[in-house]
Amino acid sequence: MQFDIVVVGSGPGGYVAAIRAAQLGKKVAIIERESLGGICLNWGCIPTKALLKSAQVFQYIQHASEYGITVADAKADFNGIVKRSRGVAEGMSKGIQFLMKKNKIEVIMGNAKLLKVGVLEVTGADGKISQVEASSIILATGGRAKQLPNLPIDGVHIIDYRKAMSLEKQPKKMVVVGAGAIGVEFAYFYASIGTEVTIVEFMEQGLVPREDADVSKELAKSFKKMGINVLANTSVEQVEKLNSGVRVTAKNRKDNSTQIIEADLVLSAAGVSPNIENIGLEKLGIIVEKGLVKVDQFHQTNIKGIYAIGDITAGPALAHVASAEGITCVEYIAGHHPEPIDYNNIPGCTYCSPEIASVGYTEEAAKAAGFEILVGKFPFSASGKASAAGAKEGFVKMIYDKKYGELLGAHMIGMNVTEMIAEIVAARKLETTGHEILKAIHPHPTMSEAVMEATAAAYGEVIHL
Repeated sequence: MQFDIVVVGSGPGGYVAAIRAAQLGKKVAIIERESLGGICLNWGCIPTKALLKSAQVFQYIQHASEYGITVADAKADFNGIVKRSRGVAEGMSKGIQFLMKKNKIEVIMGNAKLLKVGVLEVTGADGKISQVEASSIILATGGRAKQLPNLPIDGVHIIDYRKAMSLEKQPKKMVVVGAGAIGVEFAYFYASIGTEVTIVEFMEQGLVPREDADVSKELAKSFKKMGINVLANTSVEQVEKLNSGVRVTAKNRKDNSTQIIEADLVLSAAGVSPNIENIGLEKLGIIVEKGLVKVDQFHQTNIKGIYAIGDITAGPALAHVASAEGITCVEYIAGHHPEPIDYNNIPGCTYCSPEIASVGYTEEAAKAAGFEILVGKFPFSASGKASAAGAKEGFVKMIYDKKYGELLGAHMIGMNVTEMIAEIVAARKLETTGHEILKAIHPHPTMSEAVMEATAAAYGEVIHL
């Protein structure tokens, strides 16, 4: 089997790269060992959002009286919520199958391994081995849940995100290890439907440690109201497996005090490990640094004709980053002149409630980079639309360079902010200044007005505060 481009992995990096290659007239194949759509569509981005939507609907019903609506006693049907989530994922995966057929992309199921430059060996589920040849090979094998030394995932006492979205029974008590996006999303979901949740985070900042400190503090307030217990600057020393659950020993890294937490299970949400084993990297001498495949600005490895994108490379492990890398990579292969990705303008979104969205420098990072900055913050408690929606939690924080007005970063927490962040990404791409954001008329009443208001606050011109 001979192709122009073969993509290994069909996640949001792989399938997008394959489709773009087909659009550019290339003969394309994609190799997948499990399900089309990869982790994102089947066990990540999409089904988790379905779970979170069910949680949000349940919370709306619980607070219906605040909107002048009386609802009879509502209960969360855990199995029904999980079933809906799996149905959404299956529908999306079928959509990828349709796109493969539409774009005349050959789908080959099996495990792929590099034999030599331009040649892959594929082992099917039946053990049958075949060879696939291509002028260019794109590795998009994605990642899996990171295994911590003292948290061996067994799928029963200690689980990963895949198991967390398909449990047969709702746990009464849960410990979540890691307070990044995966950890806080699952913590919110389970807490909202009645599970007693404790989050243990190694970093001192606590919740969402990579986000701006003000966002972390705001989320902590919200989670405290929900009854979620957060242990920041704390390590998990031991997990003792019991017949009826687990006993977790957690140690505070500041004063070395220990705390014992008993729960039904532990969710390990400590990040992602790249899938780079057994794909032939060593055989071809492909350089790996710090566990990630080294690539240039157009995602080519040190071996000509072999490329890598997504979670196995050094960029942020995000679906939209993998997709962008796939498109850039394929356009470069096709002889176009794509612009390299600006990794300082990648939006990050966390879909707990309230939502979190950010792009660019945090306030701390901007100062560390030597900028003299202007910072403006507008709370949703002062927003008419937020008040009308009953969603007054959170704020928009805008950071500008004082000298030139460059939009350095934006950090948001509140309802629907994951839909609002794209405005900032586009503005930064266009090198928009604070003055231009301020003079761009935003519709009223909307949550997005807060972007303009926070900018006005940075320049001392805020009206509604």
